[in-house]
Amino acid sequence: MTPENRIAGKITTLRESLGLSVEGLAERSGCDVSTITALESGEVVPSLTPLIKLTRALGVRLGTLLDDETELGPIITRRDAAEQVTRIKALETASDAGVLDFFSLASGKASRHMEPFLIDVKPAEATEHQLSSHEGEEFLYVLDGAIEVEYGKERHVLEAGDSIYYDSIVPHQVRAAGDTAARILAVVYAPA
Repeated sequence: MTPENRIAGKITTLRESLGLSVEGLAERSGCDVSTITALESGEVVPSLTPLIKLTRALGVRLGTLLDDETELGPIITRRDAAEQVTRIKALETASDAGVLDFFSLASGKASRHMEPFLIDVKPAEATEHQLSSHEGEEFLYVLDGAIEVEYGKERHVLEAGDSIYYDSIVPHQVRAAGDTAARILAVVYAPA
């Protein structure tokens, strides 16, 4: 089963376990009914902002949707062993700012408050960009290539070795700078 389909199944299972209709979950989360339906059916590639809104409405942490197992104690992820947990089309379902491949660095860690990922940031095909906004904080460290971070009305280009830490409630977007892919370390905190 693909990571996207696992997420779709988990959203449906969690929603049904709470006795919520799609409409009820939409009302609780602030997501459109069409977005939830498309995510649950696996028709669209999931994106971070709706996933965060849905996890809050479902009362689970983001990692519940992104990984399958839970372990007590430390989690060690060896070099080149990070498991791809999902592919996200930018940060909004309808965005065209490129594709982000997420590789979890804490897959299985029970009760975590941070979500650490390696993310491959693929170049965008278009120039229109939709900004994302959600509760929490994000830390990004560029490992390879360059990214552009649009944060409010500011734009920052970060190259290998650069980092940025920001409040994710401010509208923002992360994309490859130019037409070359980049790789970043991202730590996302989204309060439950």
